Amino acid sequence: MTDAVSSSFDDTLAKLGISRTGAAGTPKVQTADQANALGQDSFLKLLTEQMKNQDPFDPVKNEDMVAQMATFSNVAGISEMNKTLKEVATRLDGANAAQAISYVGKTVLVEGDTAFPNTDGSLDAVLPLADPADDVQVQISDNAGNLLRTINYGAQGAGDLAINWDGKTDDGGAAPAGPYKITSSVLRNGTRVASAINVWAPVTSVSLGSDGGAPVLNLAGLGPKPLTAVRQVG
Repeated sequence: MTDAVSSSFDDTLAKLGISRTGAAGTPKVQTADQANALGQDSFLKLLTEQMKNQDPFDPVKNEDMVAQMATFSNVAGISEMNKTLKEVATRLDGANAAQAISYVGKTVLVEGDTAFPNTDGSLDAVLPLADPADDVQVQISDNAGNLLRTINYGAQGAGDLAINWDGKTDDGGAAPAGPYKITSSVLRNGTRVASAINVWAPVTSVSLGSDGGAPVLNLAGLGPKPLTAVRQVG
């Protein structure tokens, strides 16, 4: 049924001197979208033919003709805009992939609970505070869950709080080799609640989605993280 309708439509266009496959008698290879598209020239020919064959006692009203032209213009504009947006999206995907690949071998600041020490054994992290806190506490443990150090920062205002640990345990001894587990909590109005903390983690590799999805960073100790999760690059 669809083929019959399409054939009838093509026959009608042919009588008007319009071909959806190129110039008359000169077929050319086209995509499915191109083959089914009605170009500006074809539209104007159809409009002219409509005017020539209209009922002289009931001619097409000017506003109806203007509406047809406006509709065609809008559709053509939307089609062109969609094409442009697809091209922009493709370029952005390529730029994001290149950016992600450039992170391999570097450290990035992301939300997480596994922290890697610096070469001197110290550790840096960032605790974002959306609101002021009456007290801020950070605890660092080894991979087995044994508490190594508790650091109290007291009352803090809203903003990013820099966390610095010298690599020493609560009794002053050197902590075992990392990585470490790090957690934080804030006290507000007498209630202490857990708070997310940002840690530095090495980027070991990048996964590029076969379906055109956004690239994903694979981080040591934290697993996959989207590119948008990165707050800072070391």
